[in-house]
Amino acid sequence: MILKKIILENIRSYKYQEVEFPTGSTLLSGDIGSGKTSILLGIEFALFGLQPGQRGSALLRNGENQGKVQLEFEVETKSVLVERTLKKGKTVSQDYCAITIDGEKKEISVTELKNKVLEILNYPREFSKKQNILYKFTVYTPQEEMKQIILQDANTRLDTLRHVFGIDKYKKVIENISIVTVKLREEKRIKQALTENLEQDKLDLIEKENDLESKYYNLDSVEKELFAKKEIRKKIEEEKLEISKKIEEKNKLLQEIEKTKIIISNKNDLCLETKKKIIYLENQIKELEDLKIDESKILQLERIIDSDKKEKEKFVEEKLEINSKINSLKNKNEENKKLEQKISNLEVCPTCLQNVDALYRTNVLNQARSDIVLNNKKLEILEKEKQEIGSSIEKKDIWIYSKEKELTNLKISKIKYAGIEEKQNQLEENKKLNLMFEKDRELLEKHNGLLKNSVFELSRFDNVFKEKQKQSEEAFSEERFADIKVAELKKEIDFFSKQIEESKEKIKKIHEIKKQADYLNKLEDWLSKKFIPVVSFIEKNVMTKLKSEFSQLFAEWFSMLVSDFIQVRLDDDFTPIIEQQDYEIDYSYLSGGERTAIALAYRLSLNQVINSLLSKIKTRDLVILDEPTDGFSEQQLDKMRDVLQQLNVAQLILVSHEQKIESFVDNVIKFKKENGVSRKEG
Repeated sequence: MILKKIILENIRSYKYQEVEFPTGSTLLSGDIGSGKTSILLGIEFALFGLQPGQRGSALLRNGENQGKVQLEFEVETKSVLVERTLKKGKTVSQDYCAITIDGEKKEISVTELKNKVLEILNYPREFSKKQNILYKFTVYTPQEEMKQIILQDANTRLDTLRHVFGIDKYKKVIENISIVTVKLREEKRIKQALTENLEQDKLDLIEKENDLESKYYNLDSVEKELFAKKEIRKKIEEEKLEISKKIEEKNKLLQEIEKTKIIISNKNDLCLETKKKIIYLENQIKELEDLKIDESKILQLERIIDSDKKEKEKFVEEKLEINSKINSLKNKNEENKKLEQKISNLEVCPTCLQNVDALYRTNVLNQARSDIVLNNKKLEILEKEKQEIGSSIEKKDIWIYSKEKELTNLKISKIKYAGIEEKQNQLEENKKLNLMFEKDRELLEKHNGLLKNSVFELSRFDNVFKEKQKQSEEAFSEERFADIKVAELKKEIDFFSKQIEESKEKIKKIHEIKKQADYLNKLEDWLSKKFIPVVSFIEKNVMTKLKSEFSQLFAEWFSMLVSDFIQVRLDDDFTPIIEQQDYEIDYSYLSGGERTAIALAYRLSLNQVINSLLSKIKTRDLVILDEPTDGFSEQQLDKMRDVLQQLNVAQLILVSHEQKIESFVDNVIKFKKENGVSRKEG
């Protein structure tokens, strides 16, 4: 991994800053507080995001609502650009994330981006859910954090290093096996408790099988008894069926008797009805004989009515003529009245336009009035004639109506008399019907007597049927009782069979549980006595190898920074042991420069061991050192040149305010801070 460029926007003391990283060794130089460490924090944030316990407000510039980091780097042949932003709400949180690989950009979530970076750097997958501790111990560890590792208690330091080396799995395996063995013991005790009654269950099964065999024997006996009962009941049912047929025959005869009675009753009704009709027809014939009419009387009456109608027509014509004359005279009177009204006020003739003479007007008016008087006299005469003619028409109408009524009655009597022959025929037919009905009634009464004799003979089967019914019910009850016994036995057999099957299944399962209990016992014994010792042995060997390599490198790096009078090594829990002339010296008695040398040597040794152990990680070419010379003397500063040369990495980035270090590196990038804003010089 080689860093190319970082861009900071509103990050800590930076408003906007681009920093390019060359290969080789590079010093980030500047006074304390100028913003050098902020560059390293920006790199870590871009790669891994906010760490557990890390607040976004510690990165976002005061007073700003948004911040952004862009980091460009190369891994082997891949060009990678990572972008992360911070946004201020109730708290400062990560907002936007994106990664561009060889020009192809993807916007992804915070977690997805961290996993993608770990994949690119080829970090072990188990580090995706951990803090970026592997990065800190291989690439960038603040000096104070390294001193804290050295000062931690032995168990905490071992757990931390196990975590960093990726071999904490051995400890987890042993812890998990301890949990598993406890659960195995509990499971084994449960299974052993379930198998305690196995022999008793087997004895119970044999007893149930014997009981089942006995019940099968009883079932055979009861089924034979049921068969015999069924045969008896069937025989009674057959006899009962034959008797019921006789009773059914009797019932049919009774129904036939009832039907015959109804028919006889109907025949009696018909006889009475025909007799009534005969009497009625005889009376009608007598009445019709009195209605015999003379045909000449009808013809004479028709001629009289016809003559009267003609006279009436003449009266009507005269009345119409008088009405016409009356209407004509009334019209003339109306015309004269209009002329009188018109002439009485006329001064100028409308035709010739000359003045009308008064005398002429008087003569015309007198003539019109004279005509009106004359017409009124004529109207009086005509009205009297009209009334007389109307009276004559009314009298004629009354006369004609009476004669027409008389004629109608005569014609009705004629029509009635014409039906006397039909009545006589009907009378003869009814007499014949009455005779036939009488004969039918006699035959039906004889037939009914025969039916009653047959019914009397069949009635004796009623008591026989009742006896058979009683026998049938008793036989059915006995059969039902036997059937219930069979059903109960079958139910018991089915119940016992199910119990036996369940017992067999239970015993089978208990056998399986016993096998499982035996297996759990063997598994627990194997885990406790064989597997755990092997895992512990492997962990011990791995830790011994790591400690040996780590201790040797630690001594070599320390010897480059401190005089030969002081030697260092690591004990079994990776605690630094400092010796001078075969006497151990406590870490707290060392000078500030010597403590820094211890921490730096420990850091560089740890870096090399991890890169050796995890040889596939792709951050092996990058080392970042933050204030590695804190408290160094001039002599120790001079020795830093050899240390930096000995590192032999493709890209080394140092943060220091020591000007002397500038001569030890290939590149120098200077920073300064003015008015609370950091920026790069030049």
